[in-house]
Amino acid sequence: MNSYRQPGVVLTDHRFTVPLDHSDPGGEQIEVYGREAVAAGRAGEELPWLVYLEGGPGFGARRFTGTEAWLGRALREFRVLLLDQRGTGLSTPANRQTLPLRGGPREQADYLAHFRSDAIVRDCELIRQRLTGGAPWTVLGQSFGGFCAVRYLSSAPEGLAAVLITGGLPSLDAHADDVYRAAYPRIERKVAAHYARYPQDVDRARAIAAYLAEHRPESAGHRLPPELFQSLGILLGTGSGSHQLHYLLENAFVRTPHGTELSDTFQEALRSATSFAGHPLYALVHEAIYGYGERPTAWSAERVRAEFPQFDAAAALAGDGPLLFTGETIHPWHFDVDPALRPLRETAEVLAQRTDWPTLYDPERLAANEVPVAAAVYHDDMYVDTEHSLRTAAAIRGLRTWVTNEYEHDGVRAGGPRVLDRLLAMVRDEA
Repeated sequence: MNSYRQPGVVLTDHRFTVPLDHSDPGGEQIEVYGREAVAAGRAGEELPWLVYLEGGPGFGARRFTGTEAWLGRALREFRVLLLDQRGTGLSTPANRQTLPLRGGPREQADYLAHFRSDAIVRDCELIRQRLTGGAPWTVLGQSFGGFCAVRYLSSAPEGLAAVLITGGLPSLDAHADDVYRAAYPRIERKVAAHYARYPQDVDRARAIAAYLAEHRPESAGHRLPPELFQSLGILLGTGSGSHQLHYLLENAFVRTPHGTELSDTFQEALRSATSFAGHPLYALVHEAIYGYGERPTAWSAERVRAEFPQFDAAAALAGDGPLLFTGETIHPWHFDVDPALRPLRETAEVLAQRTDWPTLYDPERLAANEVPVAAAVYHDDMYVDTEHSLRTAAAIRGLRTWVTNEYEHDGVRAGGPRVLDRLLAMVRDEA
């Protein structure tokens, strides 16, 4: 183990060996990485553990500098483990470079079927035994990390001292189709709010989409169709996202000797904002996190989008209405336009057609829950449906909710110590 210091904190690298398939503990093993953080001056103390599960799927734990954001508040009383969930960060990363080691598309898909919340929780339980000596720990789950926390409550509540969830209460029984059928109207509301704030962006967005439709440019191997531009709407689910989108659009065009063209600056920003090179697992298993039973996800976001024709870019450009951005959705064309995903197109197709997903949540066990749980539910969360979240909150015995419109989905980052303070007070019956 390597230990090192940053301002106010001592960090230690941990690497754990866990089974790829927890139903076969003697079979193939993979490596999972976690970064321990403890307040400077307290490294030798016996402190309770808090494990942080990042949103996603497909993102490694945030790389903090010192005690920024909520981490400083957590270090006042916890020893924190910032866990890179399997397949992310330093935890046996799954991407176009590593997955061919598994074989062809079917073998790769079979491998990736072990990268959902059920396996992540089993990893956590093995890691907990090694770090705490068997003592339960507190889980802080952001977004998909909250999905993992609800799985934790369903399968191994004995490992939990308390659970804190921010923007991450999943539906217990919704198919992916139900998730996206609820999502598109939320996305449309966010787009309407953006255009109300920045009405000049209505014409800008139409002009950009029209240029992309006509010229089909490429940037560093990335194809840039109008649908990719629409996916910038994913920004609108964060507190500053509308402003970021506006600034991105305002320098889209430049005058050249050949006429007005889409600027290199904009094309690079579009490519950077929509690339999956840093988190390909997000695209590969995003719909799989909603899979259960014999019903395949079958490119749910793409199929359900056909029920909302107002999101069709060609139709919008043919008429005089605004171009609608989309949000947290993955489509087959992502695997055609992004060089980080292109070699994995067949693998994604096999996953989309999979029909043997195990059930993730146990309603009976959740109804009898005895673990203190507090959840921040954001009033009009673009990424996680508020109605679904509140139904789940009511189904988990003892769960306390903080429903707020003060923050967007990234509240645990934007609100930092205040959000963590509030949730800790709720699980301790102090709020």
